[in-house]
Amino acid sequence: MTIEIAPLTRDEVARRSGVDEQFVDRLVELGIVTSSEAGFTEGDVRRTRIMHALDAAGMPLEAVGIAIRQGQIDLSFVEDPAYALFAGPTEQTFADVSADTGIPLELLLTVREAMGSAQPAAGDRMRALELEVVPAVQLQLANGVRAEVIERMLRAYGDNLRRMSEVEADWWMSDVIQPVLARGGQADVGPQTADFANAFGPVGDRMVLALFHGHQSQAWLKNFFEGFEATLARAGLHSPNGRQPAICFLDLSGYTRLTEERGDEAAAELAGRLSRLVQRTSARYGGKAVKWLGDGVMFYFRDPGQGVLAALDMIDGAAEDGLPPAHVGLHAGPVLFQEGDYFGRTVNVAARIADYARRGEVLVSDDVVGAAQEEPGVRFDAIGPVELKGMTEAIPLNVARRVGQDAPTR
Repeated sequence: MTIEIAPLTRDEVARRSGVDEQFVDRLVELGIVTSSEAGFTEGDVRRTRIMHALDAAGMPLEAVGIAIRQGQIDLSFVEDPAYALFAGPTEQTFADVSADTGIPLELLLTVREAMGSAQPAAGDRMRALELEVVPAVQLQLANGVRAEVIERMLRAYGDNLRRMSEVEADWWMSDVIQPVLARGGQADVGPQTADFANAFGPVGDRMVLALFHGHQSQAWLKNFFEGFEATLARAGLHSPNGRQPAICFLDLSGYTRLTEERGDEAAAELAGRLSRLVQRTSARYGGKAVKWLGDGVMFYFRDPGQGVLAALDMIDGAAEDGLPPAHVGLHAGPVLFQEGDYFGRTVNVAARIADYARRGEVLVSDDVVGAAQEEPGVRFDAIGPVELKGMTEAIPLNVARRVGQDAPTR
């Protein structure tokens, strides 16, 4: 059975695209959107939304119209299912949904910001994708999760998913679109990539969800451990070791200069090698890479001793992989976790220690030595109190190295 899809009027296209009717008329005059006796299509809504965004970014729509008429640009690909994400707003405003669901309006407005757009007004209509977030927020609120915690979650999820979408757009451009452009023109992009785009959409979604669930299982195990540990301690069945976690910073000496000399492609290749090294090594020792810092990485280790072992392996691994020489700083102490990142004095001290470390050196504070001195095969050589930049008092530092390994000269 064939399902008849009712054509859309000019006013409906404008409303569903979130633009005024005059903008639709302008697109029709330029030949970007084609009007017919039957009316407009859902694809015209998507075309209008895309053109409105390009117009706001400074793209000359008159030139786009000329290119379409000359056959140099073809927008027919937006009719494909993969481009349903450009659907227009619904009839429900943020204020309406807030009143219907009981979700605080300010929290609901955060949903759009988490998706990378500017903060909306209460009377703005919600997009279909935004409405899909509403049930999860409702469920969290109903089970006692505070609104401010949900807002932090939305912003953290949005920020990290933004990075993922940018990486996807980058490989799509470099390895899918550019080869088509090199062989022909923009008009060939849609027809030649449609099958791939439509097929990758659902499997790509499943891939992202699977990767998320993999990380989720690791994060939940941490909660299991801490919850069980607290329960056993209250029952007198277990005594936690009282160790504070360690923050570790790894920097590559001369990385910025090297990438500037060799160019962007070499920088990307170096970044890939560094990523493989730090992810594999930190995971092996129960740690995790928290964030990338241009020429280095910040890590969190629940056990400072394991952090030292990981740091020594990463120093060796950087040399073996042909990366610029690495240097590492570690400090143990209390940290504040928020929005996927760690904050506090422990983080600041670890960063300063890393700045002071020399090439091929793992420098640690006394707090790390106290928690890691029983690690087999590792020794610590004190270098005395050091005045670090930004610190109000000198901090005793130690060089960590493997037993039998010569320490870097100071």
